[in-house]
Amino acid sequence: MQCRLVTAAEALEHFATFSGQTQSQQHIKPLHWYVACRLVLEGGFPPEDITPHPPFRTVSKGSQRSLIYDESVATNAERTILGGLKTKNVDVVVTKDGIGPVMAISVKGTIGAFRNLTNRMEEAVGDCTNLHITYPALVAGFMTVLRANRKIDAAVQVLPGEGSQPERAIQKNDVAIGVGGEPVETIIRYHNALRELAGRRGIRDDVSSYEAVSMALVSSNHGTPGDLIMGFPAVDSAVHPAKFFSKIYRVYDERYVFSAPDIRTLTARREWTELTDLPISPDQLGYEIRRAN
Repeated sequence: MQCRLVTAAEALEHFATFSGQTQSQQHIKPLHWYVACRLVLEGGFPPEDITPHPPFRTVSKGSQRSLIYDESVATNAERTILGGLKTKNVDVVVTKDGIGPVMAISVKGTIGAFRNLTNRMEEAVGDCTNLHITYPALVAGFMTVLRANRKIDAAVQVLPGEGSQPERAIQKNDVAIGVGGEPVETIIRYHNALRELAGRRGIRDDVSSYEAVSMALVSSNHGTPGDLIMGFPAVDSAVHPAKFFSKIYRVYDERYVFSAPDIRTLTARREWTELTDLPISPDQLGYEIRRAN
């Protein structure tokens, strides 16, 4: 399936209820599409610069740039980036002609077995370091979503199975939220570790840090599947999901637009003068479209 326009609610519900093989990445693909489309509509990045290619194309007339919804141009590709240690396929990448990759966002989803979050942290640190070695100016983002499997005092509590496998009982290591609604210790430790990875501002800062990190817990076996768990992370946390996109836009502008005025015509984020054939109402997006005044 090619990249398509989805809302955050649709992507998160899919993640919370998907019962196929997670190795296929199909449980997380709609979130890749959501990020790619949001970078176009809200971020003002040309769809032609983004991998996977979102279902949009641009038409330019002088200084005016219109955005047309067009599913025929969409892809489901990943871009391979040359790292300092190895090449790396990254989920969503913005590339500028003559510059190379300027933004790379990894989107990871975990449905259980939370004891393995330590491995996920090691991977995240290694991927970030690898990319920043070759591209120190790259704006790197890391988004992680976790199924907020809740411990429930009930006779039967199950998680979706893998592929054709039957549903399986929730094990202790699959629990993210305790009976009282509080995150378990493993999740708190993961949050604290992610918080230390966030906030890289300058190209001479630690290459193992991301410019932006977000963490979200998504209801699965309790409440409405796909709803975000409110209250954790706290709103003042450096990895609260509401802060993610504003951070990457700010760092990108500081690094590629304001600090390099000679190439501003190439790097400046666009404002859309017209948007046609959008299949859903802009009010459903959950964010503002970047429009020209």
